[in-house]
Amino acid sequence: MRVELSEVTLDVEVSGEGPTVLLVHGFPDSKDLWRHQVPALTAAGYRCVVPTLRGFGSSDRPADVDGGGFEGYHPAKHVGDLMELLAHLEIDGRVHLVGHDWGSGIVQGFAQFAPERVASLSILSVGHMAAILDAGFEQKQRSWYMILFQFPGLAEDWLSRDDFANLREMATEHPDGEAIIEQLRAPGALTAALNIYRAGVPAEVQFGPAVPLPPLPGPVLGVWSTGDRFMTERSMTGTGKHVDGTWRYERVENAGHWLQLDQPERINTLLLDFLAENPIG
Repeated sequence: MRVELSEVTLDVEVSGEGPTVLLVHGFPDSKDLWRHQVPALTAAGYRCVVPTLRGFGSSDRPADVDGGGFEGYHPAKHVGDLMELLAHLEIDGRVHLVGHDWGSGIVQGFAQFAPERVASLSILSVGHMAAILDAGFEQKQRSWYMILFQFPGLAEDWLSRDDFANLREMATEHPDGEAIIEQLRAPGALTAALNIYRAGVPAEVQFGPAVPLPPLPGPVLGVWSTGDRFMTERSMTGTGKHVDGTWRYERVENAGHWLQLDQPERINTLLLDFLAENPIG
């Protein structure tokens, strides 16, 4: 369904009854990323709220929300959208947060801003930013594309050249790679998707002096997969030092960066176990 918020209209799937689980995708995905998790969660008695973030899929792609360059795609804007979405759906109290890739960063921001609303926090692939910045040279090597993405026009040209050949290579293990590329062919779609990097991790964040970042309120589940080409295990395991509360780490074998598509049953089991351990009052 389409949900009209104060700044954007989002494509949202809502299903099931029970405690709310908010599932948030990352780059370059949409709500379809969670298609294997939603049936398992709803069957177990949860209500799933699964938005496609602004700038992605068929949700709105604001050209310039604030008159401030890329700021319309800052992670704080996404957090605001999620909080407004929950209010629109009349969901009060605490919810379970689940995020992957950029979605992990966004639900972390939600938890830091409104810890009283969080029953549990599950982060897939991407850990706390302080842990990522402290993960050493190997992580910096794997994050090379974040610098490329800072250059408007240049990044779009490189990724889309020769019928998206370079994007295909970057996402070669994505089970939905061709469908994602088709979405990004729409006018303005690739730029909108890239703008989350430009607003959220500009060069001064990646290479500037370390800035103290708030810890995550526990309980937190961190999940990393052995075939992830973009994130190191250290960037996730190091997140435990930045959790104020309980921390649980799980390593998933035989899966790439999009682990919920590669190993859906394993991810479903981990999520269901963790949510059951941390019920909403």
